[in-house]
Amino acid sequence: MPGFFATSTAPRMQTGFSFELHHVDAHSCARRAALQTPHGAVELPAFMPVGTQGTVKGLTADQIRDTGAQMILGNTYHLALRPGEDIVANLGGLHPFTGWSGPILTDSGGFQIFSLGKMTNVSEEAAVFKSHIDGRRIDLSPERAIDIQQQLGSDIAMVLDHVTPLPCDPATIADACARTIRWARRCKEHASRSEQALFAIVQGGLDIDLRRACAEQLAELDFPGYAVGGLSVGETPEEMYAMLDALCPVMPSDRPRYLMGVGRPQDLLQGIARGIDLFDCVMPTRNGRNALAFTDRGPLRLRNQKHQNDRQPLETHCPCPACRHSRGYLRHLFQAKEMLGPILLSIHNLTYYQRLLADARAAIEADRFTTFLEKKMQGWSAAARE
Repeated sequence: MPGFFATSTAPRMQTGFSFELHHVDAHSCARRAALQTPHGAVELPAFMPVGTQGTVKGLTADQIRDTGAQMILGNTYHLALRPGEDIVANLGGLHPFTGWSGPILTDSGGFQIFSLGKMTNVSEEAAVFKSHIDGRRIDLSPERAIDIQQQLGSDIAMVLDHVTPLPCDPATIADACARTIRWARRCKEHASRSEQALFAIVQGGLDIDLRRACAEQLAELDFPGYAVGGLSVGETPEEMYAMLDALCPVMPSDRPRYLMGVGRPQDLLQGIARGIDLFDCVMPTRNGRNALAFTDRGPLRLRNQKHQNDRQPLETHCPCPACRHSRGYLRHLFQAKEMLGPILLSIHNLTYYQRLLADARAAIEADRFTTFLEKKMQGWSAAARE
């Protein structure tokens, strides 16, 4: 395996990046590692709150930091549309622009090929979108995706990939997978910012052989990190876990592994057990804005009448500001359509996710991750049966 930041297609020295694998759990593939970036270290495994448009909805940078978050995610497609990458660059880049001083990862816009499918045409040269804001044409080539991310100034940029829905016919998946590899090479050849690491994305649907071949070909290009994309887009959790079982062993062990767009608390722990280091998802904040709180006893739906006179906090041991209030009060905020309700539950859910990942890191260090996973799964399963 080449050195961590060596290159095989375009010589480019990385500045301020390193990855160190500290420990692998004795009874699973769970990894305790650290990723150093120009804006600080990220203790792995880690969960990134999603700030698609330069903000984690409703929260300040200080509030996000207080949840325990180490790194956040922004989206190339959305930020290029509004306010525009040139404006972000003129205002100093994403860090000064957002007020977030820690590491930032930007998605390439590849997910929009999937999510905006009816407004997208994909050719070998580029993905062509109609803006969901004003309908204007947007050409997103691999080179353009890199240019935007370099202007945004994120610590980690993602290659442009071709995401397909699941289920999907095998020929379409194979074509998108091959294009993803070709686009990854073009992204790497075009990238020039030494202080920005570029991660590749493994595609291939639910075809294990295709996924493994994609991972092996991308590994030959020697990227600083590797992501698993195109999951949690229609397959069952069991299908996703089976894919990770087959895929993680062929992904480079000396690079961070990132599972994109996942997900539920149980999916995070199941991914960690299989060797995943990094996650992102809108689930904690989107659900928080809709009156759902994550807990060790499963989700609480605060609009339910049974919470009206409930004096309990969401969780007695949670340090977040939402848990200084009763469930009855939090329910009242949503019933009254007060903006404080979504803010408090978003903070709680992000705090819950960060506590979960911090506890997972401690369990890996102590070689008790399997026991930790089983206990958490039992709590969530018991709540589902109630």
